[in-house]
Amino acid sequence: MAALKIANVNWQSKLNKAAHHTSDYSSTEAILRRGQAFNITLHLQTMVQSGDNFTFIASTGPSPAESQRTKAVFNLSEEGASGWSATQEPSEPGCLNFTIFSPANAVIGRYKLKLQIVSGNKVSSTLLGQFVLLFNPWCPNDDVYMANEKERQEYVLNDSGIIFQGLEKYIQQEAWNYGQFEEDILDISLAILDRSLNHRQDPAADVSNRNNPIYVSRVISAMVNSNDEKGVVEGKWNGKYCSGTNPLQWSGSVTILRKWYRGRYKPVRYGQCWVFAGVMCTVLRSLGIPTRVITNFNSAHDRNINLSIDKYVDISGKTLHLTEDSVWNFHVWNESWFIRRDLGSFYDGWQVLDATPQERSKGSLKERQVYKKALKLLAVRSTGKRTKITRRRRRSSVAWRQNMTQPTQKPSISGKLVLDASPVIGQDILLTLALRNLTSDFKNIRVKLRASAILYTRRPKAEILQLSRSVKLGSEEVKEISFKIAYSQYKNSLVDDRKILVTAVCETKQGASLLVEKDIVLQDPFLTIKVLGPTVVHKAVNVQVTFTNPLSEVVTDCVLRAEGSGLIKDQLRINVARMAPMESSTVQFEIIPYKSGTRQLQVDLVCIHFSDIKAFVMLDVAPA
Repeated sequence: MAALKIANVNWQSKLNKAAHHTSDYSSTEAILRRGQAFNITLHLQTMVQSGDNFTFIASTGPSPAESQRTKAVFNLSEEGASGWSATQEPSEPGCLNFTIFSPANAVIGRYKLKLQIVSGNKVSSTLLGQFVLLFNPWCPNDDVYMANEKERQEYVLNDSGIIFQGLEKYIQQEAWNYGQFEEDILDISLAILDRSLNHRQDPAADVSNRNNPIYVSRVISAMVNSNDEKGVVEGKWNGKYCSGTNPLQWSGSVTILRKWYRGRYKPVRYGQCWVFAGVMCTVLRSLGIPTRVITNFNSAHDRNINLSIDKYVDISGKTLHLTEDSVWNFHVWNESWFIRRDLGSFYDGWQVLDATPQERSKGSLKERQVYKKALKLLAVRSTGKRTKITRRRRRSSVAWRQNMTQPTQKPSISGKLVLDASPVIGQDILLTLALRNLTSDFKNIRVKLRASAILYTRRPKAEILQLSRSVKLGSEEVKEISFKIAYSQYKNSLVDDRKILVTAVCETKQGASLLVEKDIVLQDPFLTIKVLGPTVVHKAVNVQVTFTNPLSEVVTDCVLRAEGSGLIKDQLRINVARMAPMESSTVQFEIIPYKSGTRQLQVDLVCIHFSDIKAFVMLDVAPA
């Protein structure tokens, strides 16, 4: 009796990808979601004998074992012990059609599928091929199940988005290219799992645990930063970025992930919170875990976990670093959607994940709950509206301690810093300090103003301006002090963040004290994008970008960069000609869309004379 011979295997790629919501992946490989059936067709060289028995073997990882749930052995029409099963469907002569079911809690990753055929006394085994199995937000029995289709479209299938930055009262939208379906990105995401410390220490146990979104998300969170496990992105918040890329210049995850992968897993320099969050969102969405990016403004960092944020300033308004507590202008992290079998159904839903390397997690669940609530409260209070300033001697200097949680005393004076016009890079900054006497007593006030260039973490990087004024206030009188920060004063001090912190320390002879602060973000000049024609898959269309040199000096060595999933396969870079002061320039380039649907085109002007100018436009790309 001749053994059954298989001519070729048809993985029904188009049919399966459509059913499994994986059509967007730029791969010819079978990409499937767990808990859902898929179909394969075997084209035969010989006829099936009536006594032939079929057994399927699906395996993943370096040491597949049924005990570890990384190997499944199952027969036709019988569900195996692992929950895998297969049925034979009607077929044409010379073919065999099978429907294979994976369990909703299967290990995710790259699988090999073998068919073992017993024909009489002969046993033969044939490798049918490989497939990638992902988490399945469409499957009600999967831990990552998300019932709302609009949310699945956004948090699983959307390959571009907005990451919010800036200040509480000046929120900026920064476009980010997640690109989770781009070529190589799924392979890179699986490689990140294989490069983790968990995998290097115990590969079999690590792969076995990949059925659990809690475990996978924690491994990815640890691997996105390079602190502990030589992961993807190296963080840096101080100094220059000559040996890498300024975090502000990244526009998406694809370039970063490819650089890490092609550079033999060397950490990519450099990242800050929004970069870590953007990369992690890409990786988790590519693996099938619904994920979003969250921005928190006035983000309190209570490093000593005393439920209090303390800030010290000297009598001139200079920040003294006598505590590790801080309140960042903003902080960015991720939330992923899955149930918590380890904690109970009360905790099901969005789970907080923060890949920015800071301090290690510690404490019991109860302590973490209290800590989370306190940070939320402090973030609200850190606007400076409710503060108490007390004097405290420390060594030989006098410092102010600003405590965000102590009850307030009735103040005798109030103040507010107000911008007279929108601050634009290259122009002078005009401000007014309005002081009010809240009592009927005469006040003689000494005002010390200070302006410093700061990072988004509110750490000062360079001093820009210092000045002192005396103000006399009669009974309940209001007076305004106008002052200017000239471009010539800040142009050499301003860091890439384009942020300035202005402080005013106001003291009366009676001992009353007031600290007034104002965060300023310098606005970019406008950059406009025009698409000169309809956007259709596989048809070229020109894009025109216009921008203006915002400075009163000549600008050279600028580069225009463009990227966008489904629009440009590799980041486009165009050198920009010399621009005279306030001169406008136009650059035109061609794109050939390769995916239909709503697409995000991002443009970024990089220049050594000023920080990046970014813009984006959403395009509706029609099918070919």
